[in-house]
Amino acid sequence: MNIGSRLLWYVAVASVFGAIPASYRHFPGGVESAPAPVSLPAPLQSTSELEVSLFVQDPHLKSGKKGIEVVWIPQPILKYCLGKTTQECSTIDYCIRTTNKQVAMCKNLSVDTARLPAYPADIPPRRVLSLTCLYPMTVTTGCGSLMKFFESAPKSSLDRLSTRVRIKARVKLTRSADDDQFELLEVLAAPSS
Repeated sequence: MNIGSRLLWYVAVASVFGAIPASYRHFPGGVESAPAPVSLPAPLQSTSELEVSLFVQDPHLKSGKKGIEVVWIPQPILKYCLGKTTQECSTIDYCIRTTNKQVAMCKNLSVDTARLPAYPADIPPRRVLSLTCLYPMTVTTGCGSLMKFFESAPKSSLDRLSTRVRIKARVKLTRSADDDQFELLEVLAAPSS
């Protein structure tokens, strides 16, 4: 059997057993005339503006830069995140959403994530989201109006998620097929420190 015959034999066997996508299985002129792969349309994306509650945290940047972190937490896990750090909350969130609950980071959590229900598909956001505003900030940006609150809050209050360090904000939520992202547009209300 020459190389061309072997290749056609392999393609025929692979087609029968499903190892080659259906669009390549039946082609009249051999491998050379197989159709080009079909490109899929780009995933759909939607954008909306919402008024939400965000938590203000000190990101403790290692670079020595100064910044303010705002965190958006899905409602179903909010009560499990209060009193925890942003990282601990993100780990709880990940362990709820992962299909492999046996990974090391999901063991020994203070919350049994296996018993928590999956998030509803339409919930905003679909995971814990955060963004860090870096200094210097201007008051014309959404982050700028946070500076007064951040500077006057007791520093220890900005290390753990608490309703005392929650703001009301207008955000732009961008949803795509695989993730959510948000942008802080405006701080509507901050707690008095």
